Amino acid sequence: MGAGRTVVTLKQDGPWTYGVLANHIWSFAGNDERNDISNTFLQPFLSYTTPDAWTFALNTESTYDWKAEEWSVPINFTISKLVKVDQQPISLTAGVRYWAAPDNGPEGLGFRLGLTFLFPK
Repeated sequence: MGAGRTVVTLKQDGPWTYGVLANHIWSFAGNDERNDISNTFLQPFLSYTTPDAWTFALNTESTYDWKAEEWSVPINFTISKLVKVDQQPISLTAGVRYWAAPDNGPEGLGFRLGLTFLFPK
């Protein structure tokens, strides 16, 4: 088992949104045969939304493993479009991911597609 703290700070300034999400998790209980963990996650982000609901976003989802002393650093660029089907708002997303680190882990390019149903109040 693991536990830790998470914090997020963000600023919205007109069409721009930027900030960072961070957390750290330590293992504290569970199976003694599993390795202990001490991982820091950092996700700085920047996005721009156009008046016709296109969003361009850049972020990284970096993790540092304090036990192995290794970084995992994927850099993500996504484009999203808000649409409505009947009265249901849906966000359609496509993106590309590049692995900047580690040397002994994932590498090259990756792609992602997303479909998110939104339920505003």
